[in-house]
Amino acid sequence: MFYDYFETGSIGTLTLVGDEQGLRQIVFPNGRKTVTIWPDWKKDHGFFALIEAQLRAYFQGELRRFEIAIAPVGTPFQLKVWQVLRTIPYGELVSYKTIAESIGNPKAVRAVGGAIGKNPIPIIVPCHRCIGSDGSLTGFGGGLDIKKRLIDLEQSNIIETM
Repeated sequence: MFYDYFETGSIGTLTLVGDEQGLRQIVFPNGRKTVTIWPDWKKDHGFFALIEAQLRAYFQGELRRFEIAIAPVGTPFQLKVWQVLRTIPYGELVSYKTIAESIGNPKAVRAVGGAIGKNPIPIIVPCHRCIGSDGSLTGFGGGLDIKKRLIDLEQSNIIETM
């Protein structure tokens, strides 16, 4: 397993974790999730060069879709939800209910929320684009302030390019 740290400038330093199969985790600096760097892991900036370049472009408002290998680990249900999250267009917001409906299980709103809460690769798998049915910002592993900053970043870049 490889790891590196990426300074975003706007939301702090992210921890990146991955292996030959792809990016496995992005961990926020002050989020509710933590990552243990095991002694056999290797810090390797070069391994994450493409990911870091794309993250840099994203935070500068120049990238709207990531083209990197990801390898999240989860249940089949979680993987299905995370795949749907990747289809949400840049700068757009959808409700948890909409996600539940899109996987063919409109009553699974809470389960969808649970799966989104376990998303190991935020930003790339854009769980920040999911909001409550009433338009409210709800749970986010990096904190609601970071969720709002990511949404604002994307929406301001859409306005600037129109």
